[in-house]
Amino acid sequence: MTYSAASTRYDGLPIRRVGKTGLQLPVVSLGLWRNFGDEAPFANSREVVLDAFDHGVFSFDLANNYGPSKGSAERTFGQIMQRDLKPYRDELVITTKAGYPAWPGPYGAFGSRKTLISSLDRSLKQMHLDYVDIFYSHRPDPNIDLRETAAALDQLVRQGKALYVGISNYDREQTATMIKYFNEMHTPFTVNQYSYNMLNQQAQATGLIDYLGQHNAGLVAYGPLAEGLLTQRYLRGIPADFPIHRTNKYLFDQGMTNVVKQLNDLNQIAQQRGQTLAQMALAWLLRSQIVTSVIIGTTSIDHLHANLEATNNLTFSDDEVKAITAILQ
Repeated sequence: MTYSAASTRYDGLPIRRVGKTGLQLPVVSLGLWRNFGDEAPFANSREVVLDAFDHGVFSFDLANNYGPSKGSAERTFGQIMQRDLKPYRDELVITTKAGYPAWPGPYGAFGSRKTLISSLDRSLKQMHLDYVDIFYSHRPDPNIDLRETAAALDQLVRQGKALYVGISNYDREQTATMIKYFNEMHTPFTVNQYSYNMLNQQAQATGLIDYLGQHNAGLVAYGPLAEGLLTQRYLRGIPADFPIHRTNKYLFDQGMTNVVKQLNDLNQIAQQRGQTLAQMALAWLLRSQIVTSVIIGTTSIDHLHANLEATNNLTFSDDEVKAITAILQ
């Protein structure tokens, strides 16, 4: 059956602008990191992507190493692009990244000029695209001058292979270094994609979010539900083998019991707001206009819709903010 996008696709989900740039994103983006690619049935992946677009999610986040076999997420998305979304290319924000291991040898990872340029060429072929909307350096390279990474990203924009530049997993100091280089090169830097959730407030505590706002950029939050920790699934306990992301491991420093108590206390506030814990967790991040979008991952349309409903109530009373802040301390 030929796909035709819903005429109501822009009626519900809020859209935010990054600073004073031309980049606008839906407040919820669909990440294709897990459960997407050659491990998932194509029909299911296609259904979720197209339903997301029908409901206002026009931003799709990938990387060169996503999928059980590296690159398979891009290849799957490329099939959906060719089959269904090609007529809508001008509406879509498609992003990808390079930095984590994607192929053998010294150029298969990190941030050299050769790595970044080779990777984007691969990604464009796999997704059947002429350009991506945002190309990210997936992580800072500790072994080279970051100016080389910045120059490679600048070159890719000038070649027309990317419209905007992003960085990911760069802390405040590293972000400041890159912004200096980008300003010198007049490169359209827009966002830092960073691990950020209710329990992990480092992006806020270190001043990264405020710094991005001061420099006409935004933060895109990945892992906004902490791998599902911020759902009602773990109110009775967290299994010892819970697959916590490396950026969130410190959350268990005081023991899992302490985290379970936080989750239950937060859940009580969510219930009073008429939201699930997950919906409140997404809404909490979006309180700041500098947080341009949160990236969710899902294989279920029901789960997708439940997350999108978080945007029905993005405001918090002073009492709610005070209560939640006390729980998170």
